[in-house]
Amino acid sequence: MTTNVRNEPTPQQIADEKIYRTFGLTDEEYDKVVQLMGRKPNYVETGIYSVMWSEHCSYKSSRPILKKFPTQAPHVLQGPGENAGIIDIGDNLAVSFKIESHNHPSAIEPYQGAATGVGGIIRDVFTMGARPIALLNSLRFGEIDGADNAHNRYLFGNVVAGIAGYGNCIGIPTVGGEVVFDDRYKYNPLVNAMCVGLLTHDEIAKGTASGVGNPVLAVGARTGRDGIHGATFASTEDPHSKERSAVQVGDPFMEKLLLEACLELIATGAVVGIQDMGAAGLTSSSSEMAARAGSGLELDMLKVPRREEGMTPYELMLSESQERMLVVMEKGKEHIAEEIFRKWNLEATVIGKVTDDGKLRLTEGDEVVAEIEVTTLVDDAPVYHRPSARPAYLDETLSFDPASIALPENFTETLHTLLGTPTIASKEYVYSQYDYMVRTSTVVRPGSDAAVVAIRGTRKALAMSTDGNGRYVYLNPRRGGQHAIAEAARNVVCSGGKPLAVTDCLNYSSPEKPEIFYQFEESCAGMSEACTALATPVISGNVSLYNQTNDLDIYPTPIIGMVGLVEDLDHITTQEFKQAGNRILLVGPSDTAGLGGSEYLRVVHGQIAGDAPALDLNVEKALQTAVLTAIQEGRIRAAHDLAEGGLAVALSESCIGGKLGATIELNSTQRLDEVLFGEAGSRILVEVAPEQLSGVEALFAKAGVSSTVLGTVGGDRLEIRVNGEAVISDAVTHLESTWRGAIPCLMK
Repeated sequence: MTTNVRNEPTPQQIADEKIYRTFGLTDEEYDKVVQLMGRKPNYVETGIYSVMWSEHCSYKSSRPILKKFPTQAPHVLQGPGENAGIIDIGDNLAVSFKIESHNHPSAIEPYQGAATGVGGIIRDVFTMGARPIALLNSLRFGEIDGADNAHNRYLFGNVVAGIAGYGNCIGIPTVGGEVVFDDRYKYNPLVNAMCVGLLTHDEIAKGTASGVGNPVLAVGARTGRDGIHGATFASTEDPHSKERSAVQVGDPFMEKLLLEACLELIATGAVVGIQDMGAAGLTSSSSEMAARAGSGLELDMLKVPRREEGMTPYELMLSESQERMLVVMEKGKEHIAEEIFRKWNLEATVIGKVTDDGKLRLTEGDEVVAEIEVTTLVDDAPVYHRPSARPAYLDETLSFDPASIALPENFTETLHTLLGTPTIASKEYVYSQYDYMVRTSTVVRPGSDAAVVAIRGTRKALAMSTDGNGRYVYLNPRRGGQHAIAEAARNVVCSGGKPLAVTDCLNYSSPEKPEIFYQFEESCAGMSEACTALATPVISGNVSLYNQTNDLDIYPTPIIGMVGLVEDLDHITTQEFKQAGNRILLVGPSDTAGLGGSEYLRVVHGQIAGDAPALDLNVEKALQTAVLTAIQEGRIRAAHDLAEGGLAVALSESCIGGKLGATIELNSTQRLDEVLFGEAGSRILVEVAPEQLSGVEALFAKAGVSSTVLGTVGGDRLEIRVNGEAVISDAVTHLESTWRGAIPCLMK
């Protein structure tokens, strides 16, 4: 190493003054770096290790658990380990998709935090060679009612605006998602963004840096000082204590140019490897591409295009400036990249080459400023087997007795209370800000169980959904994990799609707390069991830990992005009732609702208690298979998953969507609030024409799936009678007014 002329701490100072701690490295991790290198790292090297060994990049707490997910199936073309996963959907077509978090940045800079989260996930997908065709999201915020919650409204409004601003400008439709409001998220909002792309088998690209002497190019935007140490920032507690400079700034117009240039470049066949400069920027993209290929890289920092004066190698390597990619070209073909990017008014600059010595070597002209074995950054990152302990609170929550709460005096008023709570209320305030029709392939718009996007030139379509219930996971981590997978798949089935694969975003608090790690490992075990039972492997994902502030942990919140194939456009199904006189059936268990973990229990009685709803994965599989078969045979007019708010809310939503009433007759020995508002799993509401009723009932019976005729579509009121007594009666327009007006009223 040559003389330090950048006024940076020396390796000895870094060790003596424990400067590495400010980078996020522990004493033990720093000692391991010294051991691996055989010397003390300099300032640049310390920064590189700190981001690559951060929780965000290395998955050092979660890796042992993630290995237990089922990831393989005949239709999986690319599983975890690349920028995004890929599945085969027949006819030489494939789908690439992934979901990621941008929680910490969104907590302190909600517009840019959300916008750059969208930008990053888009790059992960088109890096695989896929053209992005749809965006989805899953959001969590604190409550937005009352004067005390102005900051939550600020976060909610600006996150939605950031998602809309980026997606609308780049011209990719935002077609679906979910929003939940609970004060467990008031300091740590969750902003999870998902992208789905389409490609053919011969267009698949990978993030590898192979071929000694092949040129390495930085393409797209120039590098600035924004987002430095963003990966470390995402791996620590309390995002509010961090500087805003850790949040990147996005440019969707440049990303649109970058997308087109990269897809055109990949199509030439001259690309050896390509990767997004996402978390940890140039550091992660270079070291991960080299690690996958078992190669080395030599990069000249003087050649990295920059937009600010005086940037040091440390800043260049750790910047997370947006809209940048790292590309390895075949030797002698770098001019192809330069010409294509020039056409799109973008830069493509050779900054280095592939080597065979397994080292990441950084130079500044003739000076070597860092030299690290690539494997020590990726393969030798620490792996922690965290202690796990069952949380003590479970003994209290599981002891909940429904008899301890009073029945509502007026069930119609209670239904209005639920329809008006922001988690259940219409999310039109959100999706009306999104351009969900751009590219004109969106067949089912936001607001139904799953979004559906047609595949042009075919009769096929993709159904896609994001789902998760942190309250269920909190009350029963293993079963809650199962519910997350099951509901996401159920929503795809209700839209006429066969669930194929999963991408997950695992949002939890500190893994260093044994009770939190118990939630994490147990819920992942439940997810694995459900994925195996439903044949939906995990092909990509993201882990977001340390989501806690002021001793307030978020609920353990695994978010599932599920993609399924609609084999024929005629199979597309939506949740709204279609025609007066049609019959309404409840498919699935009819007498196991319970109140544990329900939105009713939280909103009406102020309690988070009980057990997560029972779930039998064999019943779930049989239910989904039978309903999908009935849909594909043309027997079902509408289908709607029962989720938050239970049966009464699901009926209301189907009535509101179709602007039709319904008359329901129930017989039950259960408590009325359990019947109406309990949230048992594995239940789907379906609408059937009278002439199809006997055939549908026979189909379900043959499949071993219970079904109950509830009533008839028609009129302009929702009337629910239980054991002959009217318990809910109201005009659909009145229900709609409450449901549609809740969030806009609160946001005023």
